[in-house]
Amino acid sequence: MTETVTAAGTGTGSKTAGSKSEQAYTAVKGRIVDGTYSPGYRLVLAKIAEDLGVSVVPVREAIRRLEAEGLVKFERNVGATVSGIDPTEYLYTMQTLSIVEGAATALSAPLIGEADIARARAVNEDMRECLQHFDPVRFTRLNQDFHSVLFEHCPNPHILDLVHRGWNRLASLRSSTFRFVPGRAHQSVDEHEALLRLIETGADADTIEKAARLHRSATLDAYLAATDQQTPQQ
Repeated sequence: MTETVTAAGTGTGSKTAGSKSEQAYTAVKGRIVDGTYSPGYRLVLAKIAEDLGVSVVPVREAIRRLEAEGLVKFERNVGATVSGIDPTEYLYTMQTLSIVEGAATALSAPLIGEADIARARAVNEDMRECLQHFDPVRFTRLNQDFHSVLFEHCPNPHILDLVHRGWNRLASLRSSTFRFVPGRAHQSVDEHEALLRLIETGADADTIEKAARLHRSATLDAYLAATDQQTPQQ
């Protein structure tokens, strides 16, 4: 009989089991993030353990951690399954990120040098090449790399912390928006170049902040339109 992760029992492990638990955690989380284990996917303990070449104990421990992070949920008579993306949580995260990342980018702009611009432009070119054989997970990773160059110089640590929290929340939602709206990826690359030109030509902070904010908002709007969702009314 195939064993499925259930809510009962945690098991104990040695130091070796602990390291294998970390290995199992990294592997399972990676498969959730890249979409191999899609929302609703049933996580069968014995099958995952067999795939990873470990016992069921470290896999169970890994699933527990993923449950605490909200990536996995337990259902009665089913066991552990991959959590679905909460559209409302995604909406609020993207709205917040558009505001704080826009501010962080504007504050960073005077501190961004030629080397930073060159690095961001190189990442954007990688994104453009990625469009040829579109990989939404890789594109999203490159997208984060691009924006990191633009906001990491933000001198306000509180705003920067909020930006990092927003990106981490998107990661926990496993959200690659471009999986749902691949056409938006082409527009995003062009908007990146426009944003770089604003920064390197010394545009004022308000102009840069608005461009960065609208860039993020446009991705959210495309997602909402593609998934036929409405922005909650206040």
